[in-house]
Amino acid sequence: MTNTATGRPGPLLSLWGADASPAALARVLLDPGSALPSPDLRGEPARRALALVRERAEAERGAPWPQPLASQYARYFQDGDRTVYERQVFDRQDRLTRAVLMAAATGDDGWLAEAADGIVLLCEQSSWCWPAHEESCRPRGTVLPDPADPCVDLGAGDVAAQLAWADQALGDRLDRRFPGLRARVRAEVRTRVLEPFTRRRDWHWLGLDGHVHNWCPWICGNVLVAALRLAEPGEERALQVALALEGVDRYLASLPDDGSVDEGYEYWWHGACRALEALDVLEHATAGALDAAGVPVVRATVRFPYLMHLGGGWYVNVADSRARPPADQPWHVAHRWARRAGDAAGAAHAAAQRAAAVSPEAELGRVMSELADPAWMAAEAGAPPLVASAWLPGTQLGVARTAAGTERGLALVVKGGHNAENHNHNDVGSVVVAVDGVPALVDAGRPTYTARTFGPDRYAIWTMRGDWHNVPGVRGADQRAGASFRARDVEVADDPDDFRVRLDLAAAYPVDGLERWWRTARLGRSAGEVTIEDAWRFTGAGEPSVLRYLLAGEVRQEGPGEVEVRPPGKGRAAVLTWDPGLATGSLGVRELDDPLLTSVWGDRLTRLELALPGTAEGSVLVRVEVRG
Repeated sequence: MTNTATGRPGPLLSLWGADASPAALARVLLDPGSALPSPDLRGEPARRALALVRERAEAERGAPWPQPLASQYARYFQDGDRTVYERQVFDRQDRLTRAVLMAAATGDDGWLAEAADGIVLLCEQSSWCWPAHEESCRPRGTVLPDPADPCVDLGAGDVAAQLAWADQALGDRLDRRFPGLRARVRAEVRTRVLEPFTRRRDWHWLGLDGHVHNWCPWICGNVLVAALRLAEPGEERALQVALALEGVDRYLASLPDDGSVDEGYEYWWHGACRALEALDVLEHATAGALDAAGVPVVRATVRFPYLMHLGGGWYVNVADSRARPPADQPWHVAHRWARRAGDAAGAAHAAAQRAAAVSPEAELGRVMSELADPAWMAAEAGAPPLVASAWLPGTQLGVARTAAGTERGLALVVKGGHNAENHNHNDVGSVVVAVDGVPALVDAGRPTYTARTFGPDRYAIWTMRGDWHNVPGVRGADQRAGASFRARDVEVADDPDDFRVRLDLAAAYPVDGLERWWRTARLGRSAGEVTIEDAWRFTGAGEPSVLRYLLAGEVRQEGPGEVEVRPPGKGRAAVLTWDPGLATGSLGVRELDDPLLTSVWGDRLTRLELALPGTAEGSVLVRVEVRG
């Protein structure tokens, strides 16, 4: 097989060749009854791990099930709100997961009935597609989906895989107590997901136009699970698996050699991690015949989560990622692949995040996979590695800290890249500075998704714009979106005492006469400081420019050239200083009310603006040190 986006095989198909063809897969795939991992859910380790699941399941038992409504679905097309409907869908699926786990763990018929209720509710749901992804409503002039024309999106793939895992956990018992239900599940999954996935090759998320992003491995991995468990053995099932594998291969081929992800750390879990999970399932389903542990980009991407770690629950955030994302990620996946790659730092980082019990909101497949991994279940938490520095040329993203192995001190993040990245923000040249692992000079992240987020009004949202990132405003112009708006001539020096990134930002701005805008960000370990120097050259004098820095926590202006920032948590402060004779500083407050922003930063962020002269040439240096 070849990857149909490029005409060439990606890293998986290059390794496996004809062994990944539908004909070869038909010969090696395990039968549906054994194609997915099946952990012991009745043993003591599972009982302990499922304590929080059990507590939540018992609390909600007997209460009405969450009910997604037509009026909630329609709101996306009426006022842009997608959260109200999605919350009902997610809560319904989470409750089903808990019911399935309790039914499997206890053998109790009451829990089995609860699970059957949830399964039927999903089968009766008009659409598994989330309203933001429904492609037929606007062309038809409607606000509700057409059940006769199912759309395969993230939501549809999630439901198909969840039903497959539920069937894996409860299959024979469902047959005995609710005969006919499993046939209904197979019919629904075939009609809503497997058949349209196989028949249509124009789904945008397949990346056949060359634009591959996290949807591809996420959906293809879920299709893989559904086909393995719910499709009948034979040519059609093998084709479904082969096409899903081709999608995962296409995604991995799109990653740079260093395995970095332009969507940021939080979206690594819904892109690269989804690909790793699909490879786990595929290896199991082929009894080890298809093993991807030796694929270089697979081994490389395992490093990304721990390279992005600032300290505690804080991570480097770019694009739509949050600086303090949810902690209950599927760390067992990162741990397993780090073990397989021989990456001790990756395994240590994952183990350091291990919770005593499974999250009650965890996905069913991820719980089943976690409980089927005895090495993970026995892993002991230690200290995360906190590497001294890393530069990822594939996304032009760098991070360095004062000393390896400790949060204490300063950490510097520098981003180059371009403004057509996935989940893009206009942030070429942006910097983040953390004190003792907590960001002080920050990237705000993203607010709650609405209809505006991925439409023509995306850059009307303040968090996406350059004027709310730590980048210059150049003679009245901010950065624009597009691949041509990029960093150029990037230079990196990474020495034991000094980490330095120098890049030219001029191409990121639509400004006539701008020849160069050099930004040099440096972490000096012995000096205990970060410096950010901006130096510009125009063909002539003109309108003034401005430097902007977004600050989190308690902010005080100490003088004409000094600002103190005590980041969230009220630990030690960062002190920013500059020459007030070269730049005049002012502070402005941005009040926050979106829950995705307030949950990270509290009720406000503060923007420091340094007004620059309109000279043809000049430079300003900002120094950041620790106080207290």
